[in-house]
Amino acid sequence: MSGVSKSQVSRLCGELDERVGAFLNRQIEGDWPYLWIDATYVKTREAGRIVSVAVIIAVGVNTEGQREVLGLKVGASEAEPFWTEFLRSLNRRGLRGVKLVISDSHEGIKAAVSKVLKATWQRCRVHFMRNALAHAGKTQRRMVSAAIGTVFVQDTAEAAKTQWRSVADQLRAKFPKLSTLMDDAENDVLAFMTFPKAHWTQIYSTNPLERLNAEVKRRTNVVGIFPNDASITRLVGAMMLEQNDEWSLNRRYMQLEGLQTLCDTPPTRLSAVAR
Repeated sequence: MSGVSKSQVSRLCGELDERVGAFLNRQIEGDWPYLWIDATYVKTREAGRIVSVAVIIAVGVNTEGQREVLGLKVGASEAEPFWTEFLRSLNRRGLRGVKLVISDSHEGIKAAVSKVLKATWQRCRVHFMRNALAHAGKTQRRMVSAAIGTVFVQDTAEAAKTQWRSVADQLRAKFPKLSTLMDDAENDVLAFMTFPKAHWTQIYSTNPLERLNAEVKRRTNVVGIFPNDASITRLVGAMMLEQNDEWSLNRRYMQLEGLQTLCDTPPTRLSAVAR
């Protein structure tokens, strides 16, 4: 673009900030049984230095099977206080009915979820597999992956837990660190199996956020280094607003089967009209 004055740029940024602000601070209505949260990092200038800051995004699915971007925050770290304040800000805007939170393994997230939402935490299965395979040699990873994969084809949570322990024991002699990891992660990785089976493929990992984060990285890499946090919120917030509008035009993201059983708010029933 050429011939755009500083005042025009300021006016356009002001209008965009207003729209993004209204979107990110809107009231959240209804019950949201599933919540995905993840972070990506971008560079900004701070006191003359170039630093990395976390951009955290929350996406939820409501009891109508529709998904929305529910929140966005830019901060200095992913420590527990940061996550706690972010989740509390969602609560203040009306977030309720969260039954399962899906994220990568991070003690700060796990502690904040327990403290603020009192929901079940699901450790992303895809990220767990990457962590697990790091304990095996390159020539052995296919075998280890196949062995752990037998857990996830089980039809029930009980069968999966039995198979998980069996695989951990089989690998213990050759891969003690991997087996210890499995011992510690069992409940968190298999948490999704206690929810409706129709939803399993969508709630076992942070994959619903991966594409979104990839687009954030693509767009922020063009900028390179942001002048401040507000400019990050402006760009990424505008992207989230655009994505949310696109999702609202699509068919529902998740099957209704099982969603009503996760609803805290009983459906409103109209009384019969007297004749």
